[in-house]
Amino acid sequence: MQELFTSLLNLIGLAWWVEVKTETPRCTYYFGPFLGAKAAEAAKAGYVSDLEQEGAQGIVVSVKRCKPTKLTVSEDLGEKPSQGGIARAFSSQF
Repeated sequence: MQELFTSLLNLIGLAWWVEVKTETPRCTYYFGPFLGAKAAEAAKAGYVSDLEQEGAQGIVVSVKRCKPTKLTVSEDLGEKPSQGGIARAFSSQF
């Protein structure tokens, strides 16, 4: 039931996602969706750890409500976050 509700929130852009940006490689990664910000916050350390083990550097993490159109955006391959990043459906401040 929780997965169904999370999918519904994601459909309308109200689900929470972990956004991880790295300098090397120049990429933006999206992990989620999550039902709430607390669940996303709890999961973010694992994603950072995985990227560090893969050699990523300059890691910046944020938790936000968004609707990613692509889960990985590689600027090193010429993609720009505006081309494949997120579609912000609503502000997180209601």
